[in-house]
Amino acid sequence: MTHSSHGDHVEQEIRAAAAQLGRRRFVTVTGAAAALAFATNMPGTAQAASGTYDARRITDNPFTLGVASGDPRPDSVVLWTRLAPRPFEIGGGLPRKKVQVRWEMAHDERFRRIARRGTTSAFAEFNHTVHVEPSGLDADRTYYFRFRTGDWISEVGRTRTAPSSRARISELRFGLVSCQAYHDGYFTPYKHLADEDLDAVFHLGDYLYEYAVNSVGGARNYTDRRLPAVFNRETITLEDYRLRYALYKGDPDLQAAHAAHPFIVTWDDHETENNYAGEQPENDVPPEEFLIRRAAAYRAYWENQPLRTPQRPNGADMRLYRRLPYGQLAQFDILDTRQYRSDQAYGDGWQVPGPESTDPSRTLTGATQERWLLDGWRRSRALWNVVPQQVTFAERRSTSNPDYKLSMDSWDGYPASRERVLAGAEAAGVDNLVVLTGDVHVHYAFDIKRDFAKPDSRTVGVEFVTTSIASGKDGTEKPDNWDRYMKANPHLKFYNGKRGYVTLTLDREQARADYKTVPFITKPGAPIETVASYASEAGNPGLHQV
Repeated sequence: MTHSSHGDHVEQEIRAAAAQLGRRRFVTVTGAAAALAFATNMPGTAQAASGTYDARRITDNPFTLGVASGDPRPDSVVLWTRLAPRPFEIGGGLPRKKVQVRWEMAHDERFRRIARRGTTSAFAEFNHTVHVEPSGLDADRTYYFRFRTGDWISEVGRTRTAPSSRARISELRFGLVSCQAYHDGYFTPYKHLADEDLDAVFHLGDYLYEYAVNSVGGARNYTDRRLPAVFNRETITLEDYRLRYALYKGDPDLQAAHAAHPFIVTWDDHETENNYAGEQPENDVPPEEFLIRRAAAYRAYWENQPLRTPQRPNGADMRLYRRLPYGQLAQFDILDTRQYRSDQAYGDGWQVPGPESTDPSRTLTGATQERWLLDGWRRSRALWNVVPQQVTFAERRSTSNPDYKLSMDSWDGYPASRERVLAGAEAAGVDNLVVLTGDVHVHYAFDIKRDFAKPDSRTVGVEFVTTSIASGKDGTEKPDNWDRYMKANPHLKFYNGKRGYVTLTLDREQARADYKTVPFITKPGAPIETVASYASEAGNPGLHQV
């Protein structure tokens, strides 16, 4: 980058610390250096930005990136916004000083019945993002919220708390979304998602892409505007990632979805770099350099998502896996299958499985997260145990031939890890397992078999895979491999390659997925259509079309 900024200064500190110690123990050393450097210049430290900026001096709308909420609990929900009167500039058009922001929650959209209010600081160190965690809210209740600073008032957002842990609720309804490459088209599915009646939305990864976006917005092919050159490069530094979030969050359809529903987010690879695995980058970049990039990506991710304080990163590490109960009806165990995984076998891609991929020591979740998941299942009293995560869980053979290939980036590349999870679910008595997945830019509906090598093996759960919001451009209803996949994988019940999202309905009798698509996203204005619906009965796992 050609500019000087706080983000560059932090990264220079990391590089200097790593250089002094050389490459011996470079992963450990650089991880420590990243943690140290990204912990400096923080609120409350000696290096923090000093002073408070008078918000009355803000002459342009600072709420250009909208509002959001997330991670609902029975008595709390995270509220988010960012102050950025000039979002495509480093710093968003504000000086390196904190800005006071007032927030309000109300029972009504006109804010006549205030439920909670308060004041917080938008710190320059966090790029003037705001994370508020109001407590003492009523369970299973819709609230409206907004922010104020100076003479400016944000748009109104709508959110909803989770039911209490003992509530015997009859129904829950969620949206499932993933993979929104800005340069591949418009976020039209979000416009329709905003109109759905939902308890929350699960974002299953690839919220942004690291690839360059040219001046016409790639496939959006703008004719009435031009994007600045800062986007026409791959994201590497903290400021690169911060600016890319500003580009994405400026999209009106994404803003509408965030304003309408609380989001429960987890990342995949592109929030950092395509197909990275733990501390291993995709390409031949020294791991110590990659950890600097990962620290920057994780920092920007937390800043720009409605996440709680425990999720705030420590250098190149960030605990994103977490558990959200929804009454007695559902327990959601949100996974992180990127940060702790073993490197992909056989150099990644689609490969014939063999001793390297089937090595029992390989892991997709890491040992600590795996234990956390299985322990949580043993304690669960929920009817539905739901696992929102990133990559395809069910086996997905490329062909019916004996020399079939599997994706080394999905759970197929880590079969021992999958076996431990399925054995853990069985030992915990999980009768109604539902896996939620993104990543692959297509709709899938799978039965989860106890042994995928035996088509008549017992079905132990189901997997609903949502297609992309925009990644892959318009897509097609039946991709070229549709016939091969359907024949090679009898547990695959549905496959569609258009763009869209899924709505998931859970009740006492069944889990139902409605698969929705739009005909195009390379131009705005597409309608939405439900193209298929599949359900699994409580206590009798296995998909049937409805």
